[in-house]
Amino acid sequence: MARLDEKIAIITGAAGGIGAATAEKFLQEGAKVMLVDLDQDKLDETAASLDAGDRVATFAADVSDPEQVAGYVDACVEQFGGVDVLFANAGTEGKFAPLTQVDFEAFDRVQKVNVYGCWLGIKHAAPKIAERGGGSIIITSSVAGIVGSAGLGPYVTSKHAVVGLMKTAAQELAGVNIRVNTINPGPIANRMMESIEQQASPEAPEAVHEGFEQQVPMKRYGRNEEVANMALFLASDESTYSTGSQFVVDGGFTSM
Repeated sequence: MARLDEKIAIITGAAGGIGAATAEKFLQEGAKVMLVDLDQDKLDETAASLDAGDRVATFAADVSDPEQVAGYVDACVEQFGGVDVLFANAGTEGKFAPLTQVDFEAFDRVQKVNVYGCWLGIKHAAPKIAERGGGSIIITSSVAGIVGSAGLGPYVTSKHAVVGLMKTAAQELAGVNIRVNTINPGPIANRMMESIEQQASPEAPEAVHEGFEQQVPMKRYGRNEEVANMALFLASDESTYSTGSQFVVDGGFTSM
C-alpha cells in the first residue's frame, strides 16, 4: 500500500520547484492532487510533466484573494470528493532592500501572498478536511522564520508570522484531528534563491551563492526533492502525532 493511497491533496505554488517536486512525490504515493498557482500556462506544463492522468487537476488562483481561495478548495471537492491534505506552499521573496527603503506596496504584497495566503487556505480547507475525519495542513515557512536576514525584511516577517499562524491553528484544529506544521527550508536550489542572489548582488550573484553555502554545515544548497520528502512525511499517516512544530530542512543552517 502506498503512503498516500486514497488521500486528496491541494498544493499551492504548485508550478514552482518545491511545489512540483512535492506533487510528483504525492502522486507516486497514490494521492490525487489539485495543483494551484497563479499562471495557468505553467500549471498546464506542470500537470503534463507529471503525466498522472485524471489524478491531477489544476486551478489558477491568487492565494491572497478570498474568493479565489474558496474557489480552489471547492474545485478540489468537486473534482475529487474532498480534501485530506493542504500544502500551503505558495510564496514570494519580494524585493531585496533595507527596511527603511521598502515601500508599503512591496511590503504589503509579501504579507498578502505569504501570510494571508496560508490563513485563507486554512480557513477554507480545514472544514473540508474535518469532514473527511481529519488530515494534515503543511505550511512552507523558511529558515527566515527562525532567524533574521538583512535585506529581506518583508520576507522574514512573513515567514515568522506563518509559524505563529501554524501554532495557533494546531491548537484550534487538534480537536477535529487536523495536524498543522511548518516546513522551514534553508537555501534550496530553485528560482527563489536565484532571485535573492541576483537582487543582493546583480554584478556577482555567484558570490552570494557561495556565501550562503559557507553558512550551511553541509556546504551545499538543498534540493526541491529534499523538501518534498518532508512534505510527504507530514502528509502521510507516519506523522499522526506531529502537530504544532517546525520541521527544518536546512543542511544545518540554523545549528550555527
